[in-house]
This record gives sequence, structure tokens and C-alpha cells, in this order.
Amino acid sequence: MTSVVLNQEDARASTETYTYSSYPRVVPNRKRYQEHYVNNGQEGPINYGNLMYDRRVVRGNTYAMQMLSWSPEPEPAEIKKRHEAHKKMLERQQLKKENEVHPPEIKDVGNRSDVQTELYLEEILDRIIEVDIECQTDAFIKRLSSPVFIPQKTGVDVATQIEEGELFDFDVEVKPMLEVLVGKTLEQALLEVREEEDLSNLRAHQHVYQELRNAELAEVQRLEEKERRHSEEKRRRMAKQHEIKAKRETVSKKVAAQAFSFQYLADLFPSAFFNLRSQGFFYDEVQRDIEKGFLPYVMGRVELRLQKTLLGRIMTDGLINEVIKKRLDSFEENKLLPKSPRYKILKNQASQFSRNAAMLKKPTDFRRPSMRQ
Repeated sequence: MTSVVLNQEDARASTETYTYSSYPRVVPNRKRYQEHYVNNGQEGPINYGNLMYDRRVVRGNTYAMQMLSWSPEPEPAEIKKRHEAHKKMLERQQLKKENEVHPPEIKDVGNRSDVQTELYLEEILDRIIEVDIECQTDAFIKRLSSPVFIPQKTGVDVATQIEEGELFDFDVEVKPMLEVLVGKTLEQALLEVREEEDLSNLRAHQHVYQELRNAELAEVQRLEEKERRHSEEKRRRMAKQHEIKAKRETVSKKVAAQAFSFQYLADLFPSAFFNLRSQGFFYDEVQRDIEKGFLPYVMGRVELRLQKTLLGRIMTDGLINEVIKKRLDSFEENKLLPKSPRYKILKNQASQFSRNAAMLKKPTDFRRPSMRQ
């Protein structure tokens, strides 16, 4: 049993003590180099660390390493997050203030007066007795300091006995690791140098190959351009020859068609002109003017003169007819015999005059039809 007493000031304030107890046990003896050790009665393998396979050890080229920023300033995402949180907090406070129920504000405090609210109003005349009373408090007593809080200990304590030579000897243990690290570093450096030399040789070879390839491409392009020009010239000349041949064939066909048309139309022109002349399409201008202009005028004047003459004849026949009718009437009044020769003569004359008048009343066409030669 072990007892631990706190400091003197705490001991004065409290009479309690903190106690701790553990069961004693035998410390196991271990060899200097062993693969297993005893831990709380359980055996397990020791996981030794190899620096060659430790991810915290940097290997190879360190130029492309991602270095962490040493600036104490936070990242932009963190700043944005803080601003958003502060903005949300302000919005919540504003919403809380808006939702709070405030008592109504009282204004015009100076115009207030005391009012009785009892059933019957009474006039207050007596003065209330006022007495001043004083009191004195006790002297201030300082509060005792609180004892230091020591949490209750949990778990089981374990002790280990270290013999001489069991600890890590830096000079002896680190030398092989340092040799391995230096050797690997030199080997990696040599590999990188060789790799750079190989890359430079490859670049030089690639440059030479690119120059040869560009020269070959230029020569190929020149030959292709030459072949293209030859083919275009060939196509142009062939097209020209085909065009000349087509023109020759067209001219020969036109000449043959012209000769055939001359031979075919040799007898066609006279017959066509003869038919057109016979149908009146070709005429003499003087004759056509006489037929279309002079003869219609003359015939119109003649017709007008004949109509006037006919009108005179009709009027004369009418007068004669009236005279004959009057004579017949006079003969009938005188009771002449109808069989007398004079009566028959007068009757025949009257019928003849009536027929002549009827014939004269019919219109007569004196116009001459036009003739085409």
C-alpha cells in the first residue's frame, strides 16, 4: 500500500489523501536479441521497421514533391466556410429579434398622475410615517482555495527492468542503415545520371531522324506536286483536243444540214410565195388604198343619192296612188259599171302602183364586194 500526500496548502484545506495500490509481480528476463517478449501474459511478434519500406522516408527525385504550405493563413475554402457560418449566425440572430415579443412602449411619462382604483374614492390627507433604518454586514471572509483535481487512475501499471547493453547503441546500430541509405542514394543518383544521358542521346537521335524525315517529306511533296502538274497538263490538253473534235463534228453537221436545207427549200420558196400572193397576203398598195379607202366612200355617196331618188319616187307613187283612189271613189259614186273598160284600166293601174310602192320600200344594196388578187 502506497500513500501519496498532496501539497501542504491542499492538506490544510482537506484531510483526505489520494491512495494508489498495485499487485507486485516478477519482471521477466529477456535476452538481448529475441523475437518474442511477454506483454501482460500474452506473446506476440515484434514488428521491426525497415526504412527502405517506410513511406515517410523520401526516395528518388525530390523536385516533384508536394510541399505543404508553412503560412499560418487558412485556406480560401476555410475562409469561405467561416464567412458562411458567420452570415448564417447573423441571419439567425436577426430572425430571433424579429420573432421576439416586446412589451408596448410607454410614452408621455411626464403627463402621468396617480389614480385611485377603489370602489369609493377617498381623499388622502394623512402623511405616511417614514423611518430610516441602517444595517451592517459581517466582515468579508475569504474563500478557501479549491484543491487540485486529480482524476482517478485506471488501468494496470507495468514495470520493466533494463539491463546493461539492452538499449539502442547509435554508433553500432545506425552504421549499417546509414551505409545502406548512402549506397542506395548513390546508386539512384548514378541511375538518374545514366537515364539523363540516355535521354539526351535519344533526343539527338530523334532530332537527326526528324531532319531526315522532313527532307524525305519535302522530296515526296516535290514529286507529288510535279506529278500533279503533269496530270493537270495532260487533262487540259485532252480536254482541248476533245473540244476541237467536238467543234469539227458540229461544223460538219451544220454544213451538211445547210446543204440539205438549201436542196429541200429550193422549190418551197416559190410555192409559198405563190400561195401567199393568191390568198392576198401580198398586194399592191395603190390598189389596196383604192379598195379600202376610195371605193367605200364612193359607194356610200352613191347609196345616199339612190336613197334620195328612191324617196322621191315613193312620194310620187304615193301621190299617184291617192289620185287613182280618189278617181275610183268618184267612179263608184257615179255608179259606173264595174265591167266598163275604163274601170278595169284604173283598177289595174292602182294594183300596179301598189306593187311598185311595195318593191320600192325594200332596201337595195348597191355596195360592191371587195376583191383580192
